[in-house]
Amino acid sequence: MEKMKYVCEVCGRTEIMTPEEAYQEGWDYPPFIGSYGVVSARTCPRCPMMKTAWAALVLEKKQYEELTDIQKETIMRIKGEPHNMQVDD
Repeated sequence: MEKMKYVCEVCGRTEIMTPEEAYQEGWDYPPFIGSYGVVSARTCPRCPMMKTAWAALVLEKKQYEELTDIQKETIMRIKGEPHNMQVDD
């Protein structure tokens, strides 16, 4: 299975692994959790989803303009998935 780049939107931790490895380690990422290109939490096993762009939009009812720069960057990164997750060997 192809390795991909996983970025925690809360702490910024970055890992290169297969989707199966990411799932087994507890990352909240498609294809096992959510769908590519759809805003949902993108977190490592250590970080809470309550600090994600998804939580700000859905739970806190914030408008896009009210999000932090990091949350806006996360949404743009999600829109480019899975292509922008690919890594060169």
